[in-house]
Amino acid sequence: MYPTVAEVLALPVVRRGAPRVVAGSAGLGNRVRWAHAAEVADIAHLLRGGELVLTTGIALPDDEAGLDRYVADLARVGAAGLVVELVRRWRSTPPPALLASAERHGLPLVALDRETRFVSVTEAVTELVLDRQVAELRAAEQVHEIFTALTVSGAGPAEILREVARLAGLPVVLETFNHHVLAYDAAGADPAGLLADWAERSRVVRPAGRTGYDRAAGWLVTVVGARGDDWGRLVLVSPDDPPHRHVVVAERAASALALHRLVTRDRDTLERQAHRALLAELVADGPRPADLPTRAAALGVPWEGRRLVGVAVRPRSTVPTTPAAALATQEVVRDLAEATALAARRAKAPALVGVVDDNSVHVLLALPQRGDLEPVLERLAQEVHRAAAGTPRALPVVVGVGTAVGSWPDARRSLGEAAHVADAASRSPRTRPYHRLDDVRLRGLLHLLRDDERVTAFVERELGPLLARGGSQGARWIDVLRAYCEHGGNKSAAAAAVHLSRTAYYQQLDRIEQVLGVSLDDPESMLSLSVALLAAEVAGAAAGGAVGGAAEPPCAPHHQNG
Repeated sequence: MYPTVAEVLALPVVRRGAPRVVAGSAGLGNRVRWAHAAEVADIAHLLRGGELVLTTGIALPDDEAGLDRYVADLARVGAAGLVVELVRRWRSTPPPALLASAERHGLPLVALDRETRFVSVTEAVTELVLDRQVAELRAAEQVHEIFTALTVSGAGPAEILREVARLAGLPVVLETFNHHVLAYDAAGADPAGLLADWAERSRVVRPAGRTGYDRAAGWLVTVVGARGDDWGRLVLVSPDDPPHRHVVVAERAASALALHRLVTRDRDTLERQAHRALLAELVADGPRPADLPTRAAALGVPWEGRRLVGVAVRPRSTVPTTPAAALATQEVVRDLAEATALAARRAKAPALVGVVDDNSVHVLLALPQRGDLEPVLERLAQEVHRAAAGTPRALPVVVGVGTAVGSWPDARRSLGEAAHVADAASRSPRTRPYHRLDDVRLRGLLHLLRDDERVTAFVERELGPLLARGGSQGARWIDVLRAYCEHGGNKSAAAAAVHLSRTAYYQQLDRIEQVLGVSLDDPESMLSLSVALLAAEVAGAAAGGAVGGAAEPPCAPHHQNG
């Protein structure tokens, strides 16, 4: 904002005095805040720094020590320079002691060979400073208007950084506090060179305050954040000391980035609230409001003339058994809802996304009547898995898909079917991008009927004597029986699966037949036991514990007795 000593010497009113820099040329870049005429030797204590002192030297000390002290005091208070008119006291050059002291302290010493009106110099410097200040204010106002417009238009980090690079003409990088680059604009420079070893270089740059310049690195750095939640840094790569306008650009850009994050986060939260309320009314029992399609269309998800497909997304995890675990699960599902909404936007699939219960995210897709659904569902599922992996806990998820329906009153059935499929698939060892009702088959049916007392009674009748044994022996017999069913009655393969010799395995099977009172060679008995084992596993998993753990669901007998 302030001119340098060199710029002041270039003013016409100063040049008329035939200025010569006779010492301290290293300080010609000092900034001049004011031009002050003073003849007394003890002027230093009246200065604030940045003054260009004008003197004829008539009142300066005669001795070398006094002259050295005079210059040292000026340098100590931060004077920008000293201008001596060589007319009244000294004719050709200032005293050697004055020259030596100025050179030693790096204080520019300028000799004027002609008589100069100091008041004219002061006026010219003041006018120059005021012009600079007005120009800076106008530039700051322009910067403010530019970034305000960007904020109002919802510009993202890429657009904001592009404007920073244009205004400053410098490369700019947005990074996290972990020094991971979120976005950048190289301003025409080589991106590879800009980002090479970025994390290592960034770790050593720690300027004081929220905005600071590190000369060693050549970086102007400002903190990005709001509401006490700082989350990143904006870096302008500036090899030279940045002018004030670049500082203004950096700080306004940081504010725009912080506001963009707040607005985006709040907007998504409000969207989730609106979507959740609408989905909850859609799946609730009883009559539903007639304005649901209108409200959905207002949210950008039209139902009329669309195929509606229910989707459920849930973590592949066990049911929480403690309040703390339940709370953690709710946080996971909330994060998953935001990730699913992001996935739907990436897949360009119009959808309502909300958390209707505490275990899963409900999605209602509104897709065109024509066209193949599979590519859309495949793309959405891939985006869901990718977005879920980017959440804080990065848990694997299960995606369940319901049957497509043609009218919004039937959407509740599709959503319920999707939730059922996702719930059943979350306890199946089989993994795929998304699951349909056909994929969960018998496991899905048993999951749907897991609370039915008749299923519980069936499991008790078939496996009761084994379950009643308890302890390691009962669990061992369950594993032996499950292996037998999983391998279709192939005793050799089953024995190898449970790591027993064939002789020992046959003895275990004989004992199981005696306890249960059935023949395992009977196809119907084997099928009943297979279904009972699967029903027990589904019921046990739903209750927070399982009767053993199968690598694959039990299968029907193949009559291979090995």
